[in-house]
Amino acid sequence: MATAPTAFTVATATEPHRVRTRQIVRAHPEVKQLMTRNPATFLIGAGCVAAQVLIAYLLRHQAWYWTLPVAYLVGAFFSHTLFVVIHEAAHNLVFKGLWKNVATGILANFPSVFPTAVSFKNFHIKHHVFQGVHELDADLPDWYEAKLIKNYSIGKAVWLFFFPVFQVIRTMRCREVAVVDRYVAANIVAQIVFDVAIVYFFGWTAMLYLFLSFWFSVGLHPLGARWIQEHYLTLSETQETYSYYGRLNGVNLNVGFHNEHHDMPSIPWNNLPKLKQVAPEFYEPLLAHTSYTKLFFQFLFDQEISLYSRVMRKERGTATLKDMSVPDKELASA
Repeated sequence: MATAPTAFTVATATEPHRVRTRQIVRAHPEVKQLMTRNPATFLIGAGCVAAQVLIAYLLRHQAWYWTLPVAYLVGAFFSHTLFVVIHEAAHNLVFKGLWKNVATGILANFPSVFPTAVSFKNFHIKHHVFQGVHELDADLPDWYEAKLIKNYSIGKAVWLFFFPVFQVIRTMRCREVAVVDRYVAANIVAQIVFDVAIVYFFGWTAMLYLFLSFWFSVGLHPLGARWIQEHYLTLSETQETYSYYGRLNGVNLNVGFHNEHHDMPSIPWNNLPKLKQVAPEFYEPLLAHTSYTKLFFQFLFDQEISLYSRVMRKERGTATLKDMSVPDKELASA
């Protein structure tokens, strides 16, 4: 890119993943065997929740400023892994029953302070089905957002720091998504009980640690580069989804395998590397990132990258939410 874009790149073709999915299944029908569920994800989530609660307990009598380095250097990694657990539960990739996946997401949500697990699911599935459609894909920046931040380093740093706030504001434009349902209500009630318990038994310093861990894990932190890695046009003007093949995949449950995930959303995190191994001819030609830290600083200081460095679509196409479901008989035959 010679200069920073001042408008989103408008694509007229359908998003690339459904096309590649069909091609992969035709070339490698055995990939259906990777479409399963992984109950071990629940145990990982429970372990991360226990670790965060333990650290919050240990910090309860410390000066508040100790929560800053501990949250940035330790807690952010637990929180980000928990976000991936929430993501897996959103795709019903932990257990068979819907409520069991909802409960997994709610449990993993506890250390994040705010009840977002179920709402995330409602908006995230839309992102898969309508990638790049401004009115339906909350992953795409708002028009005002991109115009406000542009390509300024300070602006991009502020944007990353307040990323959770911008993300919430974006959801207001996605009016077709149910904002409150019984699962969202259950998420809210459970989160309030957890938050009150933390403050009552451990105090406000413990709560501050949990809040900062969540805030850093999705914002101004090398882990926050994940949001840039996934769909920002940092390596090409035409490839709209990127994977990350780096060391943090081992910590964060292969969250970097993003092309693979979009191609096969019914494959759990532990099988995504296997998908790449089964169909290397589809993934090795694609550009990918290898360092979140490098991407983090590239995004901040490269004046050729702005919030407009994204692909959008004006047409939603013929996709429906049913396109994201996996028939039980397909899983049964896997």
